[in-house]
Amino acid sequence: MPLKTQNLCGGYQNKPVVREINLDLKTGEWLSLVGANGSGKSTFLKLLCRILQPTGGTILLDGKVVNNLPANIVAQKMAILPQQQTIPSGLTVYQLVSLGRTPYQSWWQWELATQDRQKVEEALVQTQLEAFRDRPVTELSGGERQRAFLALALAQNPKILLLDEPTTYLDINYQLQLLELLKRLNQEQNLTIITVLHDINLAARYSDRLALLKQGSLYAVGTPTDVIIPQTIASVFGVEVAVIETPVGIQICPLTSVSFN
Repeated sequence: MPLKTQNLCGGYQNKPVVREINLDLKTGEWLSLVGANGSGKSTFLKLLCRILQPTGGTILLDGKVVNNLPANIVAQKMAILPQQQTIPSGLTVYQLVSLGRTPYQSWWQWELATQDRQKVEEALVQTQLEAFRDRPVTELSGGERQRAFLALALAQNPKILLLDEPTTYLDINYQLQLLELLKRLNQEQNLTIITVLHDINLAARYSDRLALLKQGSLYAVGTPTDVIIPQTIASVFGVEVAVIETPVGIQICPLTSVSFN
């Protein structure tokens, strides 16, 4: 298992959010975290990538405690695309993506080595940003900007990619483009992916497994067919749904809020 949590707990200051989550991530799978607002999805992701320190439990990366590993070693194995990105002023797409090679460079290096430049070029090709390489990141559209930061993460050449609500603020066309790109990378490069997604239907369509969180705890985990059942969705989201078979797999049709019954 490339990534594993054992009784993981954490939150913000004195406020616990995530409670004793035990979860194994399989090599080459796409796992999506879904749940109602405030269920702990983003907090769990931040704990995995060390943005937050656990208050209990353990995170294992390739069998080693992740919080004991040097930052550059973690960054060589795991990359994150956060929900909100800080955009450095004046930085071009190529310069932004080049930052993904930082974990592989010594502190005194100012220029990218040949292998580093090759990885940057590969990331630009994978995200179809070759024509945007010299454009300032601030001039990109929402979808283009999301691809630029994805290219930054891919330039790290990670084995595991974490994405926190990557489709937020994107229209349906850009959402599908981004998720299709991720699926291709997942299948062709055996890239292991964890996403936080609000849209259950998109999560069910693209993910191998879903982890449903409720009030900071792991409520259910399994394939979309295993966990997307009316009783489970009602308990986790407070919504009655119909589960429908479609050409892209099972999807849900919301019927009514359980809270108002």
